[in-house]
Amino acid sequence: MDKINSFQELKKYHENFVELLNLRKLSHEENIIHKREILVCGGTGCQSAESQITVDKLNEKIKESGLSNEVKVHITGCFGFCEKGPIVKVYPDDVFYIQVKVDDVEEIVQQHLIKGKIIDRLLYEEPSTKLKVNKQDEMSFYKKQERIALRNCGLINPEDISESIAEEGYMALGKVITEMSQDEIIKLISDSKLRGRGGGGFPTGTKWSFAKKYDSSQKYIICNADEGDPGAFMDRSILEGDPHSVLEAMAIAGYAIGASEGYIYIRAEYPLAIHRLRIAINQSRECGFLGNNILGTDFSFDIKLKYGAGAFVCGEETSLIHSIEGYRGEPQNKPPFPAESGLWDKPTIVNNVETLACIPAIINKGWEWFSSIGTETSKGTKVFALAGKINNVGLVEVPMGTTLREIIYDIGGGVKNGRKFKAVQTGGPSGGCIPAELLDTPIDYESLNSIGSMMGSGGMIVMDEDNCMVDIAKFYLEFSLEESCGKCTPCRIGNTRLFEILENITKGRATERDLDNLKELAEIVKDTSLCGLGQTSPNPILSTLKYFEDEFVSHIRDRKCPAGVCKELLMYEITDKCIGCTRCAKICPVTCIHGKFKELHVIDQERCIKCGSCYEVCPVSAIIRK
Repeated sequence: MDKINSFQELKKYHENFVELLNLRKLSHEENIIHKREILVCGGTGCQSAESQITVDKLNEKIKESGLSNEVKVHITGCFGFCEKGPIVKVYPDDVFYIQVKVDDVEEIVQQHLIKGKIIDRLLYEEPSTKLKVNKQDEMSFYKKQERIALRNCGLINPEDISESIAEEGYMALGKVITEMSQDEIIKLISDSKLRGRGGGGFPTGTKWSFAKKYDSSQKYIICNADEGDPGAFMDRSILEGDPHSVLEAMAIAGYAIGASEGYIYIRAEYPLAIHRLRIAINQSRECGFLGNNILGTDFSFDIKLKYGAGAFVCGEETSLIHSIEGYRGEPQNKPPFPAESGLWDKPTIVNNVETLACIPAIINKGWEWFSSIGTETSKGTKVFALAGKINNVGLVEVPMGTTLREIIYDIGGGVKNGRKFKAVQTGGPSGGCIPAELLDTPIDYESLNSIGSMMGSGGMIVMDEDNCMVDIAKFYLEFSLEESCGKCTPCRIGNTRLFEILENITKGRATERDLDNLKELAEIVKDTSLCGLGQTSPNPILSTLKYFEDEFVSHIRDRKCPAGVCKELLMYEITDKCIGCTRCAKICPVTCIHGKFKELHVIDQERCIKCGSCYEVCPVSAIIRK
């Protein structure tokens, strides 16, 4: 594309490019030009399941069938329904195929594209009704979602800037730099009540106003794409599916505070997101949306990529800034805050990917529209990575105030295999475990904090009755312990002692005094650590102690793990169902099982290492685990 030299010229390009997406907007009945488009999910998850090979195969078969002029195939970003990928969507038929394999391509071309027959076996089946659903908007997974940050993911080709412009890409940037003052932009974002989606929930407009008021020869905008929570993939999916919205928002923020340079700090193990960001940045420069004299104005702004090495602590803004500067990623005391003295001691704004992705939509649609969504104190929507023991694993975006129950059961389809729900972990290693009796808690910053958890960046892990809550607390603490930079004593030493106590509990070596020590030390670490990592790392412990203390007590007093997870507390016993087949004795690595052929066998409990091999191979389920 040629360089676009003015906002008026951009508007004309937008009007021309709108036709690019017409087939994705029309209903089947309105399609009078008898053409089709096929969108194939190109997110990391689907690409790992050969979606790119599926694209190549579709193009090959379409060409062989003489349909090249009638059917176009496009790669797109994540549809969010990761459990059912790879996803293939046919427009304007609005048919949504799931779990499409390369071997299904021939049938899609011959039956759907040529004969107009929908392939029933590739449609989603609603678990509750057992009915097949062919339209995305009619699926329970999507019905309660409202997409703002994810608005273009699954709709546009992220590697084609013309499709972004067709969906109002860079229109907000053109508007603010030609029609609005810095103060007007900041007031609009403040009035929208947008809060940071990276975990802290700080008002975005307020943060921008702080940086704007400081005089400096240089200011910086940083996009925090260092997504490190276990099971979280919100930011990665936005960058893979709609990178231009983030670039546009960074330029808008730069104009608002008087910055001319931006950095995207992204972990190096996100190769697809990096690849698409590089393409997007180059395309944006070519079109004149980045660089000098943007859209013919005197505003200049450019963006660089900075790769992180995967340190979780670098999600904290001062640690991230130190990493960009070439130093070890360690936090520093605040104040001064980065808005006053950040990157190279200059005023700096650090915003999360999801926060930035909302900015262009707010400017295009107005602060009133955004603030009408959500709750009194938490406006807009929130993206969650729904994972764990859930039927519909995937990426969901819902209005603030939606309850946990709605997400887990209405959108997520309930717990896998009909198991009983036990807890949901929100906020990753910094969050807490929420029990079944609190499932009707609305999702907003204050409500989650009040029950001992937090919004975090958006991880949501569902657990069932087979999960041990002591083990879960240990898992998250171990993650925080390994990711700690070690700068402050409470986090470095305190978390080490907390982990040792949890280890003793899960191995049956703890006393009731250890339980008291665990509570006391967790509060100390929370109150005295230097940065957010240490201050929130005890949350999984404190929340599980609050809601599942009986499990801790069972581990300590009874030397039993109710969920049967903690290996050292298990005991295997052979019942009278034993048929004497000797399979258990043959597989036992320490030969602690004795008995003659066709006679009842016995386990020597003193020698048993509790590996569970006998339990797994018994053909008649004669071995029980207690």
